[in-house]
Amino acid sequence: MEAFQVASGGVVMQLEFVWKHIRQGLVVPMVTVAVFLCLGMLLMDFFEKVYMAIVISFVKLCGRKPEKRYKWETLKEDVELGNSNYPMVLVQIPMYNEGEVYQLSIGAACGLSWPSNRIIIQILDDSTDPAIKELVQVECRKWESKGVNIKYEIRDNRNGYKAGALKEGIKHSYVMQCDYVAIFDADFQPESDFLYQTIPFLLNNPKISLVQARWMFEIELRFARTISPRGAH
Repeated sequence: MEAFQVASGGVVMQLEFVWKHIRQGLVVPMVTVAVFLCLGMLLMDFFEKVYMAIVISFVKLCGRKPEKRYKWETLKEDVELGNSNYPMVLVQIPMYNEGEVYQLSIGAACGLSWPSNRIIIQILDDSTDPAIKELVQVECRKWESKGVNIKYEIRDNRNGYKAGALKEGIKHSYVMQCDYVAIFDADFQPESDFLYQTIPFLLNNPKISLVQARWMFEIELRFARTISPRGAH
């Protein structure tokens, strides 16, 4: 029994000796490096805040304002031409079994404030669920009965997925009369004045070919120019 106790004590001493060397040779240097890294990050954060405070103070003291880079003017109906001076806009919404959001997205697109004869809503449905496909068709017919120019389009394949659906949608003959294309994903709910806020950038700045709105939650809206029979826009 006494021999066992002596042996156990020797093992404990050996473990303590090994741990001491590991701690001194590995743990302590790692902790030291981590401490210096934290200090470095704190200093970087401090200097960044000081720099930003100096810049903001300089801007306010000098009364400088952000440079206005792009022109923007409100669109108005012409007395003689009426709303024909508004560009024709195609709104594309690609869908794939969007049973939970199709009503919201279609409703938001159909609720856009824009002359009704200057906008086409194009629903590109790649759904494989017959029930959902029927629901989307019914929703489109509902808005069509309210006078909205809405087109329900399907295809016999899913090549390219939603991007492929957008590409196929552009091939329809009625698209050629459109000057601009607005692309909304199936869960987008744009504000009703979205076109009035974005189209002027394209009209007043010939070098701009795309306008991307602010990303809010899962909303990302893009515009792209198209070629119409009247020429490039």
